[in-house]
Amino acid sequence: MAKITVKDKEISVVKVNDEDYLSLTDMLKAKDGDFFITDWLRNRNTNPA
Repeated sequence: MAKITVKDKEISVVKVNDEDYLSLTDMLKAKDGDFFITDWLRNRNTNPA
C-alpha cells in the first residue's frame, strides 16, 4: 500500500486493476470537522466513478 502526503498528512493509496483509490478513513482522520465527507460528496466537482 502506497501513501501520499497532503498538507503534512499521510493518506493511503491502494491500486486495484490499474485504478488508484484513496482512503476516505485517512482523509477523515486528517481533517478537523465532522462534515468533511458529506461536504466532499456534495461538491459539484466530485466525480462519481
